[in-house]
Amino acid sequence: MQILALERELKPIDSRRHAAVLREEAARVWALKKEAVIRDIWFTVRGRCAVVMLECSSEDEARRHLATLPLVREGLIAFEVLALCSYDGFERLFTSEDSTRGACRPETGNPPASTG
Repeated sequence: MQILALERELKPIDSRRHAAVLREEAARVWALKKEAVIRDIWFTVRGRCAVVMLECSSEDEARRHLATLPLVREGLIAFEVLALCSYDGFERLFTSEDSTRGACRPETGNPPASTG
């Protein structure tokens, strides 16, 4: 399952003061990338927040991996974790039935929100 994780900064990060933890962070991200847990990682242009694509069996597994990041352990950042599923909206082009009955279901069991 693909999981999208969006970073939010909890405390200001100073590159000089936090140099050691930032280096540890890069090493841990590299390890998760080599393990194929992190599929890709980016920074936003505005705010320089991490956007991480993970491959995990659940949101909980993704949270466990993200908790191993030094910046998370130090309480400097946190992540919003979102499980993703394939877009099934194209079905609306070929059927009159409600396409919200697709395979994508939130872990809570609630029906998926309409994507327009």
